[in-house]
Amino acid sequence: MKTKTTFRSKVFRYAWQIVKATGKSFSVALAKAWQVYRLKRRMTAEVVKFAFEKADGTLRVAHGTLQNLHNKIKGTGKPNYKTLAYFDTDKQAFRCFKIENLIKSHAPEVKGALKQLKLWKQQQIQKTKN
Repeated sequence: MKTKTTFRSKVFRYAWQIVKATGKSFSVALAKAWQVYRLKRRMTAEVVKFAFEKADGTLRVAHGTLQNLHNKIKGTGKPNYKTLAYFDTDKQAFRCFKIENLIKSHAPEVKGALKQLKLWKQQQIQKTKN
């Protein structure tokens, strides 16, 4: 009987791998695992900018995606919870990094959208006053 893999079970598997690799507490590892899960979910929809520490200790800022890659993927498809593989749009090749080395996932640009929303609200207020 095959068990169903839910998003929570994936997050907890990421967390246990982080605990094994770093020896940090489970709560810290779980927070990092959620960060990895959200990054992977965002990469399935768009190109995401993120930073991680490379194996040699240097910082790498990458632009990666998992969108529209079904014709480029080869292999068994067995999930690996130690690394996160992605398609690097700068290098035009597949890359991966250890999940415990993820430093930051950059949020999408929302400043412009917030400014537009504030401007629109001010315009609506002006219309109701007139």
